[in-house]
Amino acid sequence: MDLTSLARPSGGFAMLAVDQREALRDMMTKATGVEISDQQMTDFKVKTSKVLTPYASAVLIDKQFGWDAAVDNGAVSPGCGLIAAADHFIAGEGEFVRESVLDTSLDITHLKAQGAKALKLLILWREDRDPQERIVQAREFIKVCQDNDLISIIEPVSRGRWDLQPCDTEAGVLAAAKELGGLGADIYKAEVPFKGAASDSEVYEASQKLTDAVDGTWVVLSSGVDEERFPEVVGIACRAGASGFLAGRGVWGSLVGSDTLEKDLSGISVPRLKKLGQIVDESLQH
Repeated sequence: MDLTSLARPSGGFAMLAVDQREALRDMMTKATGVEISDQQMTDFKVKTSKVLTPYASAVLIDKQFGWDAAVDNGAVSPGCGLIAAADHFIAGEGEFVRESVLDTSLDITHLKAQGAKALKLLILWREDRDPQERIVQAREFIKVCQDNDLISIIEPVSRGRWDLQPCDTEAGVLAAAKELGGLGADIYKAEVPFKGAASDSEVYEASQKLTDAVDGTWVVLSSGVDEERFPEVVGIACRAGASGFLAGRGVWGSLVGSDTLEKDLSGISVPRLKKLGQIVDESLQH
């Protein structure tokens, strides 16, 4: 699959994510102290897309709260590739996402007509759940993308056990890559090793292991990584074999709840996103 529709001229990826759902509502509620409506989340996604997509190689948007509004309002820059979130989140047991499944209600033909170039699926990796279920889930999603001539992006995320027993979620990052990284997804979206909270050499070595485990292109996400640390770990991961990032919180996380969102996006997030793009380009040249 040709990935150029999602990439920078360098071949690297500087992709923006605004597909967060109930987690975003929680962030906005905590930041503002008031209950956040669906429309407020949609407005946030549209404004963020409008200001930031001229500087992103692609943008990931969810159908539930953002996709149609962003498309209908022309919020996505013409040069920015469109990725539709194809996952349906099921909450439970104190988690916004207890389960993630393929959203079979999506009209993929219509999404393509609106400009979709790719689909993304979140897959939760838990050590006490059946690996075969995850493998089947990934393969079915990849086939849907292939059948519809769309780029497939899988996002395996390591989470705690269902039975709440202690576990090493960090070990799950690499275990997930070994399990799912060779199934044929066009892009593998991985967590930053140690969430970036380790030495540069440790992050580099762990990223090299991800490169060895993933048969193809992989990028990092920013959830759980300190916003100021994120640019550094993007560079480290790229030098270890990653091809860029697909991130939301690492770009706009500190602005959730802002009363002057568009101004702050322009003054804070745009420079951050431009810097991240430069880091990707420079890292891939080494």
